[in-house]
Amino acid sequence: MAAPGARRPLLLLLLAGLAHGASALFVVKDNNGTACIMANFSASFRTIYETGRGSQNSTIDLPPSAEVLNSSSSCGRENVAEPSLTVAFGSGYLLTLNFTKNATLYRVQHMRFTYNLSDTQHFPNASAKGIHSVDSITDIKADINKTYRCLSATEVHMGNVTITLRDVTIQAYLSSSNFSKEETHCTQDGPSPTPVPPSPLPPLVPTNPTVAKYNVTGENGTCLLASMALQLNITYLKKDNTTVTRVFNISPNDTFNGTCDISAVTLRVGNNSTLLQLRFGMNATSSLFFLQDVQLNMTLPDAKDSSFYASNSSLRALQATIGNSYKCNTEEHIFVSQTFSLNVFSIQVQAFKVESGRFGSVEECVQDGNNMLIPIAVGGALAGLVLIVLIAYLIGRKRSHAGYQTI
Repeated sequence: MAAPGARRPLLLLLLAGLAHGASALFVVKDNNGTACIMANFSASFRTIYETGRGSQNSTIDLPPSAEVLNSSSSCGRENVAEPSLTVAFGSGYLLTLNFTKNATLYRVQHMRFTYNLSDTQHFPNASAKGIHSVDSITDIKADINKTYRCLSATEVHMGNVTITLRDVTIQAYLSSSNFSKEETHCTQDGPSPTPVPPSPLPPLVPTNPTVAKYNVTGENGTCLLASMALQLNITYLKKDNTTVTRVFNISPNDTFNGTCDISAVTLRVGNNSTLLQLRFGMNATSSLFFLQDVQLNMTLPDAKDSSFYASNSSLRALQATIGNSYKCNTEEHIFVSQTFSLNVFSIQVQAFKVESGRFGSVEECVQDGNNMLIPIAVGGALAGLVLIVLIAYLIGRKRSHAGYQTI
């Protein structure tokens, strides 16, 4: 039998492990002391940041000392502001969850993470300093008056930051000051849903979308300049259990905004029912920028599940050299998921480095180059055919002259 003193180190290690993975409870209350948001989860934040020797990774766990920042948290006001929860920890670290709802569902519409690159403990030798923020839409949603529950790890990608949530229990718009006993479980915890087969061919598009101009400006000037027409191609299950594929044009009248960061540039375009987010990344080694992440959050009134969400953070589309612009007149189809693709028309885009608010040198897409090859090839073939006919004519004429003799 081990001595009593020998058990203490093992017990301390076990307790330390439990503390590391422990969840924390966060509550937002209104002026009357009634809870409107309750959340219980553990989280870790993996950030890619730049140093003088290249990119480095830093992982920060949500500490037990994290607490609700009341000055930035709110129960919201009807038709004015939605409820929000802000959790503060460390030196300048904030995690914010903004909620919205419709008649049947509530969701975490946006999640924002603010971190401090001046914190040498977590970001040693960081090239940039100061407070930085990243954000993303999420697929965290639940039925009204039910608790959102997810035991599995849930990752939220925000460009150079990946947030991993574990053992999550969240409820907003509480009808009582406690979690509901009824729960909506995340898809990760349940059996994999039967995939909806896409339509074999997309329907004919009645009209092409209209070209709109977008720009995103940060502290150091313009970081994104774009002129393009956008169209959403979505396959979904209707209330009558039939599968349809529909297209939705993004209107130039839709509002847009965005953020500039060292390694990510984000453009958000939307209206009351649609929010499309395009995030551009970069490869510092090859000096290239590209569309890295597309996220769509949309309400479909005739769908069986009216709340549609799709995302892909591993894209490499619309690529060009930093300082130049990417241009393509040919329609492009960017495959995001089995149920959503983004159609792009007449695009010219430039990210990260934009001088004097104007596009830089143009790098044309391969498709436009191929379109130019077609008339060149046809012209070459016709010229060759004319040459062959001419040679045949000359040879035939020479032979006909050889048949006569001089008298």
